[in-house]
Amino acid sequence: MLRECWAFRGFILASVKRDFVSRYLGTQLGFFWAIAQPLALILIYTVVFSSIMKPALAGHASRYAYSIYLCAGILVWQLFSDLLNRSVGVFIHNASLLKKVNLPKLALPIVVTLSGLMNFAILLALFCAFMLVIGAFPYAAALAFVPLLVLVVAFAIGLGVLLGTVNVFYRDVEQSTAMLLQFWFWLTPIVYPARTLPGIMADLLAWNPMWPIVRFAQTIFVEDRVPDWSTLLYPAMVACVLLALAMFAFRNLSGEIVDEL
Repeated sequence: MLRECWAFRGFILASVKRDFVSRYLGTQLGFFWAIAQPLALILIYTVVFSSIMKPALAGHASRYAYSIYLCAGILVWQLFSDLLNRSVGVFIHNASLLKKVNLPKLALPIVVTLSGLMNFAILLALFCAFMLVIGAFPYAAALAFVPLLVLVVAFAIGLGVLLGTVNVFYRDVEQSTAMLLQFWFWLTPIVYPARTLPGIMADLLAWNPMWPIVRFAQTIFVEDRVPDWSTLLYPAMVACVLLALAMFAFRNLSGEIVDEL
């Protein structure tokens, strides 16, 4: 399947470019819309929660500690939710293309991944610029952010392709996923620090695979250190299982996708 996708690399790159340009072509503010939504979230949550959550981040002298904590969490969550949302509907939204062109279906999730990473790169560049301006950029620890992003992409694409394949046959999956992500966001310590949760709630939410991923990113940027890599074993195992299930479902049902569409 990967060899077939490589043969269509020209189509994949052109699709990524077209998707990126079409999002902002004809708008007055252009590429600003790539950062508008996450920027609005950060501003709202910072204004509303900064004074409330400041005591929970005790030990951090910087007045930007909560903003950095919030930005690091939203940055990772934005990549995960964007890839997952777009992967779930990738086959449905490209039904006409799949019916007309004989291309490997796996090329579509690859287009989604590359396009999502391009949008994420803009947000990451702005966040890094902010960290440099305030003199809080974690030069050594920042390298650990790269393998973390690989894990986030693997987790999102594994779950997205699995749900996207099922979505072809049961169209409620896409709508359910969008609603699930709203609950999932608040069940992940992005806006609030994990230490504010009561013991029982913390034990239950520890099963959330996004929790250690977000906490890893927040530790890098807020505390300027690399957390224990063993904390990522659980989400890594979940990501591997989801990727295996996604490939199993895709290989067994790919022949029926076009007929069902």
